[in-house]
Amino acid sequence: MVCGVVGQPSPSEQAAGTTTRYWDCCKPSCSWPGKVSGSNAFVKTCRNDGFSVISDPNAASGCGGGQAFTCNNQKPWAINDQLAYGFAAATIPGLSEQDRCCACYKLDFTSGPVQGKTMIVQVTNSGGDVNANQFDLQIPGGGVGIFNGCQSQWNAPPDGWGNRYGGVSSRQACDALPQQIRDGCYFRFDWFRGADNPSMTYSKVQCPAELVAITGCSR
Repeated sequence: MVCGVVGQPSPSEQAAGTTTRYWDCCKPSCSWPGKVSGSNAFVKTCRNDGFSVISDPNAASGCGGGQAFTCNNQKPWAINDQLAYGFAAATIPGLSEQDRCCACYKLDFTSGPVQGKTMIVQVTNSGGDVNANQFDLQIPGGGVGIFNGCQSQWNAPPDGWGNRYGGVSSRQACDALPQQIRDGCYFRFDWFRGADNPSMTYSKVQCPAELVAITGCSR
């Protein structure tokens, strides 16, 4: 048992999945109203400083010319050498976006340098390019993907920092990111050991209070 894991599931509730990574700075899809079934909850967004919270869930996304961006603190961090917390976009078979938004999942990595490590993520986003059983981990410098809200928020290059898909390729390249989110980029090369889209098994768990405190969203 990993210290800090809340609500250990039985093995029968686990499913195999894949991971990718991204940080596009856009307003997360779970920040719009009506995205959590039976609740008025929504994920917090921030102004272009990444710190000043926007209370209106109808605020337009920074990726569409609006003022709502991903908050700086919605980045991963290590609890200890074996456990980390973070956020992700995800597609889970049989679940609608209203079922997924703000739910938490335990990812037990099964390949690469993070094999044997565990990450608990809250689902804050979805995407048309996120496949079934895929968790797109929200990691600064992980690639902007389809949209590049980081260009308007942080004056990032047209394809973001590093490659548009995959992002930066070294810890040193993280130094190009704004100081406010740089430690989230370092996370990938420190705790995450530079892993490149490792496989995992995932299972639904109770959300840690630390994640809910950051997004303001719970089911």
